[in-house]
Amino acid sequence: MTIRRAGQVVGPVMLGLMLLLSACGNNAESNTNSNNQAANEGKNAAGTAGSAEGTVSAAAAPVKLTWWHSMSGAGEKAINQIVSDFNASQSAIRVEAVYQGKYDESLNKLKASIGSDSGPDLIQVYEIGSKFMIDSGLITPVQQFIDADGYDVSDLEPNILRYYTIDDKLNAMPFNTSNPILYYNKDAFKAAGLDPEKPPRTFEEFAEAAAKLGKDGKAGASIAIYGWFMEQLFANQNAEYVNNGNGREAAATESLLASEAGVKTLEWWKKMVDEGVAANLGRDTDDTDSAFAAGQIAMTLNSTASLRNMVEAAGDKFEVGTGFLPKPGDAKDGGVIVGGASLYIMNNKPEEQQQAAWEFIKYVASPEVQANWSVNTGYFPINKAAYDEQVLKDNMAKYPQFQTAVDQLHASGASAATSGAVMGVFPEARQIVEGAIEAALNGQQTPEAALKDAAAQITDKIGQYNATVK
Repeated sequence: MTIRRAGQVVGPVMLGLMLLLSACGNNAESNTNSNNQAANEGKNAAGTAGSAEGTVSAAAAPVKLTWWHSMSGAGEKAINQIVSDFNASQSAIRVEAVYQGKYDESLNKLKASIGSDSGPDLIQVYEIGSKFMIDSGLITPVQQFIDADGYDVSDLEPNILRYYTIDDKLNAMPFNTSNPILYYNKDAFKAAGLDPEKPPRTFEEFAEAAAKLGKDGKAGASIAIYGWFMEQLFANQNAEYVNNGNGREAAATESLLASEAGVKTLEWWKKMVDEGVAANLGRDTDDTDSAFAAGQIAMTLNSTASLRNMVEAAGDKFEVGTGFLPKPGDAKDGGVIVGGASLYIMNNKPEEQQQAAWEFIKYVASPEVQANWSVNTGYFPINKAAYDEQVLKDNMAKYPQFQTAVDQLHASGASAATSGAVMGVFPEARQIVEGAIEAALNGQQTPEAALKDAAAQITDKIGQYNATVK
């Protein structure tokens, strides 16, 4: 059996799925709710042989999957197209995509569904929810399906896979992926006597450029108070955010927020604000985006997923340039951490549904689907072969600034720092970090004091979380 999309073969649906559909017809044990991941790891993802009656039942009705996601706007439209194309391509599986609100809302709804049949078969969870998903015992790691299927992960971006790989096990399939880059106004660079083809690469160069770009009492740059940026600026210095190998060698027990990397970053940021060369526009990235599009500031940081919007908002007013995320001039080689979300298969569903979810995941990860997903949303394709698809080639030609994001991803070294921190209280930690940045920029605390207080709060929360997991 073959999945087809738009008249082209894009990937096989393994014969084992059809065998599984016939095998698992009415397996009462598989339908029991279980949060014990270890018990499910022993199950054969390919299923077992069953009755002829089950075969007839499976042939008559497709496996139905519910996919919870958190994409709105263009993202939701793109997801609906993926689902529609997949459902039209074969008859064994029917996927229904259901928007569940923002990432936090969706995760809270998942927690509320525990112990019932109301939860999804497949869920999109943001990257900082990874530790919770692993510790929850609610998932079947995709590694089980990869191993059983002999699926070749070498086609996927290694620097994206690293984030979701813990103890040599890929727990979820990356889906929407981004990283932060520098955006700058090339016309303003020219007017300020700066080379528009050489964006600043270091903290020092960024501050110097911001000073030259400022005019008439206006700041030359602005960085939104966003915890994700602090995490990235740590990784770009090859500095770990929490202990125990960024929580990857063992469960993190301590925040390293107030380390040299953190203090150096926040002191640089505050100095620019104090000198008036960088504006403090608050936590909402939309505010810095609007200021950039209006020409009120000439440099900012933002996600690669915002690139098309940033370029189109600038329109004919000025040319948008992009550069790597800056780092201190004396920093060790580091890189960026992927942001975004991944897809988890829930383990409280029958094996036939889990297997069907894996088949859908393989479809989503295929080059053609990933190319279209990237074009429609601005996220990275996770499949390297997607760059060979004409639709993505055309998009890269239209938005050449995106090459910066691709180059930065590939230039990032492999380390615990660039793989990303793992902790069960990451959503709360990010809010605490933003409060610390705010306190420092507003002059309520010194950068070091603000970071020490925040680190102590995060460490305490990590301890509470670890105690509950035990």
